[in-house]
Amino acid sequence: MLKKILLVVAALLAVLAVVVALQPADFSITRSATIAASDSVVFAQINDFHKWQAWSPWAKLDPAMTQTYSGASAGAGATYAWKGNKDVGEGKMTILESTPNSVVRINLEFIAPFAATNIAEFSLTPMVGGTTVAWTMTGRNNFMAKGANLVMNMDKLVGGDFEKGLTQLRAVSEAAVAAPVQPSAP
Repeated sequence: MLKKILLVVAALLAVLAVVVALQPADFSITRSATIAASDSVVFAQINDFHKWQAWSPWAKLDPAMTQTYSGASAGAGATYAWKGNKDVGEGKMTILESTPNSVVRINLEFIAPFAATNIAEFSLTPMVGGTTVAWTMTGRNNFMAKGANLVMNMDKLVGGDFEKGLTQLRAVSEAAVAAPVQPSAP
């Protein structure tokens, strides 16, 4: 009897392994928003990691998070590393490409709670009355990530964070447009 149970369990595990292995390896998560601000105003918020504290959906999840900035102050070569609680984990972002008022492409390395390397991209499209921003993350799922996708909807989970971030980016960018320009000192 025990032998039959073990054979059934082994067969179920084998089927599960095949199902997991057949899941898509590549993924892409995209959310977009329209912001009533010029592409240059929105670009300035995205192209400088120092400004992300005002709109990133993860910035306030761990007030004790350590943050390190290195490389260029903004644009290509700028690097931001973080280490925090279980909600934010540990990782590093490096701007790979920065095309003024158009595209910011970032290498996104997660170290903890899981290791992964993905590409995040912000594409800005000017339109009448503002800018449409598309935030996309692409990458490859390893075997464990494929298995996790069977029980969690990563598009919905991460996409929800992107939606929060875009809402906060909209508020920050539109506030920058509404703020009066301070005269310079004589």
